Amino acid sequence: MSRRSCPDGTRSCRGSIQSATGEWMYYLAVSLVGSRTRCRIRKVRQMSSVAEKVRVEEGTSGILQYMDEAAKPSLFRNGLVLTRRDQDGSDSGWIGVDREPYELKIHDARQLSGDQRCTLAANGFDLVLRPASVAEIDFFNHEQVVRNYYKGCEDIVREATGAHVFAFDHNVRSASGKQSKQRIAGGQQVQGPAHMVHGDYTLTSAPQRLEDLTKPSTMNDTLKGILGEGQPLIDPELAKGALSGEKRFAIINVWRNIVKEPVVTHPIALCDGQSVEPEDLVVFEIHYADRVGENYFAKYSPRHEWYYYPEITGDEALLIKQWDSAGNLARSKGAQSDASDPDAPCTFSFHSAFDDPLTPPDAPDRWSCEVRCMVVYG
Repeated sequence: MSRRSCPDGTRSCRGSIQSATGEWMYYLAVSLVGSRTRCRIRKVRQMSSVAEKVRVEEGTSGILQYMDEAAKPSLFRNGLVLTRRDQDGSDSGWIGVDREPYELKIHDARQLSGDQRCTLAANGFDLVLRPASVAEIDFFNHEQVVRNYYKGCEDIVREATGAHVFAFDHNVRSASGKQSKQRIAGGQQVQGPAHMVHGDYTLTSAPQRLEDLTKPSTMNDTLKGILGEGQPLIDPELAKGALSGEKRFAIINVWRNIVKEPVVTHPIALCDGQSVEPEDLVVFEIHYADRVGENYFAKYSPRHEWYYYPEITGDEALLIKQWDSAGNLARSKGAQSDASDPDAPCTFSFHSAFDDPLTPPDAPDRWSCEVRCMVVYG
């Protein structure tokens, strides 16, 4: 038996005891909520043999955290699953979130080529070689990142999409940085890797975020103090067609390793957007002081196809599609999946940090920066 710590973001303090028997892995999850203790046995289907747990068939295995199978699917806000977030970007606790761990095969996307290669348009993610002078950027200085790094991210996304691109937000993530409560000068605290299968936007929050960026910055906006007083990031006239549904818009993250060592701890797994169905979605509300944001958490489905790029370096940029209004799921308001229209792009890619069983115990910590970019076509 081995102990596993609970991922960041849980409402309660949890520990677990892991035991493998046959094709199932059993977890005794202990939750401390206030003065109450709750114990629950969870079983996770594991690979059929120890040999299959290592990197074979161009992939690996890893534990991914989904919503519990009893969670009710939802496309729109209902007040059942939420958190409240302070100005440091820290959650006060999660309400209505009960996780279920699954050990799944995660394919090595680096081994794919030709028509099999994953693309931003069809699958929702892509890794591109785009060296950046990260050594010259102090990622622990908010203003330096916004003034000196955002433009390079905009250029990468503009090259990939051919559209108007506006970088508007970013996070620096590290498990050790989160644990030590390291703070970005002029910004929020360092966040931990997100060990939860999720998408960053929803049918409601994606267009709402575009509309917000056509207005002056508010207290929680990354660009407050950077833009001129009363100046929006995006011209309302440019966004008008996208907000009315006449034109296409998207939200794309530029995710980068910001240290010299390749990423080996907490690598990021990416789900093929074409393998997601509307019934897999559960709205997660994020209550800020001045607005309510939304993510989609995921219910497990055997349809989900997972990929990752081993040992990402600082010379590479991982593009992750967070929303695309041209996706069939988005266009149909959740009535249809992206796979039902193979000629259209996918709407988004679920993603999550995971633990690779081949990671050496003394491997360096992952430090990454993700920059969100609003993309307006036409």
